[in-house]
Amino acid sequence: MYEWEGQERVGPVRGGARAGEGARKGSKMGDNEDEGNHRPSVTMKETEWSSLKDRRKVERVNVCRLLGTCHDSASRFVHVLTKGQRSHLLPDDFISLVQDVVDTHPGLTFLKEATEFHSRYVHTVIARIFYCVNRSWSGRISVPELRRSNLLQVIRLLEEEDDINQVTAYFSYEHFYVIYCKFWELDRDHDLFIDRQDLQRHSDHGEAPSNISLSVALVELFFCIRQGREAMTKHSYVHVVLIAALSTRIIDRIFSGAVTRGSRQHPDKMSYTEFVWFLLSEEDKQHPTAIEYWFRCMDLDGDGFLSMYELEYFYEEQLQRMEAIGIETLPFEDCLCQMLDMIHPVVPGKISLRDLKHCKMTPIFFDTFFNLEKYLDHEQRDPFASQRDHDTDGQELSDWDRYAAEEYELLVAEEGGADQQDDM
Repeated sequence: MYEWEGQERVGPVRGGARAGEGARKGSKMGDNEDEGNHRPSVTMKETEWSSLKDRRKVERVNVCRLLGTCHDSASRFVHVLTKGQRSHLLPDDFISLVQDVVDTHPGLTFLKEATEFHSRYVHTVIARIFYCVNRSWSGRISVPELRRSNLLQVIRLLEEEDDINQVTAYFSYEHFYVIYCKFWELDRDHDLFIDRQDLQRHSDHGEAPSNISLSVALVELFFCIRQGREAMTKHSYVHVVLIAALSTRIIDRIFSGAVTRGSRQHPDKMSYTEFVWFLLSEEDKQHPTAIEYWFRCMDLDGDGFLSMYELEYFYEEQLQRMEAIGIETLPFEDCLCQMLDMIHPVVPGKISLRDLKHCKMTPIFFDTFFNLEKYLDHEQRDPFASQRDHDTDGQELSDWDRYAAEEYELLVAEEGGADQQDDM
């Protein structure tokens, strides 16, 4: 399917070889003979000529129709990818486009031979495209959505930029490498699906004690806290609480279907595409799609507002986890006052999606309610420090760009260390 290397593209030759052969024969004939009389005439049958004219006429009609109905590059892009069959784009429409990038871009030459990774890269790019462009969450990219996005500009940039990793939007191989490695680490049985227990190990700091499983330890820990007993050793439950960055309640909401587009292939399982959306949302909570992602998770009754009850529901588990590791806790009432002062909701006592999108500190808000590791990290550093990071061109880096760059360096260092050990 991907064996394109080494094949020469041979264009049609209309009588070229025969004409040359005739010329060589004619040169050997007498001077009094007309050389042109002995060259084979290259003629086209009337039926072939008529068929060619008909095809050209159809092509002209199609071009005129395309220009007449598709007035800008976005509409023409949709028309070409869908072959004029639809006014919107589906994920499968991008497969041939991204595969062509794999086959032809100079920055992905090393990937040509590793055909087993082509599909992973292609689906990662497509998932990132829909994450950023499909603002309606419909699974269909409309022409207006395409116009409002930077996708076409990024595709044009691919023709100018030889380093694929400089195209951080959608196509970066380093970003793909980080996403796929993170998924591979969690997917223990490598069936390309992960469950709740797998997701609990995201951003962990090591393995749980060998004599106790993570899920059992969490259940036992919270049961003991509620019952006022200390059945587990301090070392055990501290290790278990720290190993799971995300709370079990937010993980349950992720698997509930609140942020699932369409129907799941396997109940209680997360696919690779869904994991791409999760990781992008988890590591860049300032992105509009990420804000919508976590808002959907926390909006338990689906009324479009985060009520005080819903906030308390998620904060309750955070309190339990902090108490378990001996960290001084902040009562919910005090935490609520801080969050309302930070968000400034339009409707008193209710936080809307619009309120969160207008706030510049949404990562702190979300992490306070379901990510203990990042919540504690926010408490120890300047909340405005991350907003001062810029790339070499002076452009401000997103939280995702910073995360991907740091994780890629760590992954490369780990592989380098492993190679050195193998050589010893």
